[in-house]
Amino acid sequence: MPPLEPHEYQPALGWWGHGWRLAAVMAISGLAWFELAQWQWEHDRGWFFTDLGLGLSGLVLVFWRRRHPVTIAVLTALASGVSATAGGPATLALVSLSTRRKWREIIPIAAISLVASALLNKFNPVATDGWVVATTAIVSIIGVTVGWGLYIGSRRELLATLRDRAHAAEAEQSLRVAQAQGAERARIAREMHDVLAHRISMVAMHAGALAYRTDLSVDEIQRTSSIIQENAHRALVDLRVVLGILRDGPDDSAPELPQPSISDLASLIAEARSTGLTIDFTCSIDSASVTEMTGRTAYRVVQEGLTNARKHAPDTDVQVHVSGTASDGLNVIVSNPLRIGSHRLAAPPSGLGLIGLAERVELAGGRLHHEVTAEREFVLEAWLPWQP
Repeated sequence: MPPLEPHEYQPALGWWGHGWRLAAVMAISGLAWFELAQWQWEHDRGWFFTDLGLGLSGLVLVFWRRRHPVTIAVLTALASGVSATAGGPATLALVSLSTRRKWREIIPIAAISLVASALLNKFNPVATDGWVVATTAIVSIIGVTVGWGLYIGSRRELLATLRDRAHAAEAEQSLRVAQAQGAERARIAREMHDVLAHRISMVAMHAGALAYRTDLSVDEIQRTSSIIQENAHRALVDLRVVLGILRDGPDDSAPELPQPSISDLASLIAEARSTGLTIDFTCSIDSASVTEMTGRTAYRVVQEGLTNARKHAPDTDVQVHVSGTASDGLNVIVSNPLRIGSHRLAAPPSGLGLIGLAERVELAGGRLHHEVTAEREFVLEAWLPWQP
């Protein structure tokens, strides 16, 4: 981070800030002028009023010390060479200039102040200290003044830097929150696709059977209609559950409903078989030893494979094989032959389900591969680590 410019960390002064500074300036001027003023009144009235006029002018000029720091510091320092009352404004101007911490400005102004103060002390008729003592005192006062200004400037810059860092941290935190929200929305979108595509494909298949089969009995039509009604209702329920995560309100803190796992594969296969799919399902693993994330991802792989088969090849045999060990990982393979002939009411080949599924598998630390083999068979294969 580049260093801040003086105008970037100088705070604005309120009435209290101006007030105590003016009080300090007048106190310094009063102490410096107290003895000399009596002599001036008695012996040189012109010097008296000149001294007072320069002091008042310096008091007015210091109000512009931040806008023109070098100019005001030079003018008040020169005035302090003939006016004791200008010592207060000159001190404030030098402190203000020192807060900028620019030595190319501080050293010349400090030298001018030293010469001006030494000149006033030389021609001060009431001064009793010797030249060495007076010079030492003047150098000490200027050194303390410059040091105090450097300290104030350093502290101001430090506070400004900390403030900027705090603002940057807040902005970065807001960005992280926005990214987390976007990632969560993307996850919900994938979840919505997985759930609804599964339900709606079942509805579409049975509705297609009703539309093109004219030889169905009344019982078959009633049973098919019930399946359509049930899956449409389940789709609405699933949609309400998924969208409920996005709703703002007092129920936001409620835990999410249990997510499917690999132990739910049997019910998924049974549900798909009830729609007319012919499925050869084998599972040679202990589902209790599979972690929740791996099991949920495996479930989604099988669900997406069955959904694709139902959408694009509903009259083919589907092979679902789940195998693996803790050392080799979990393998999920869903395959089905391509449909022979044209499908008059084919589902739109969006491919978004496989894209979202690939991202889900990668997040779990696994790999997803799908291809159409030379035997015209679509194969969806996923490998997942046993411990993601």
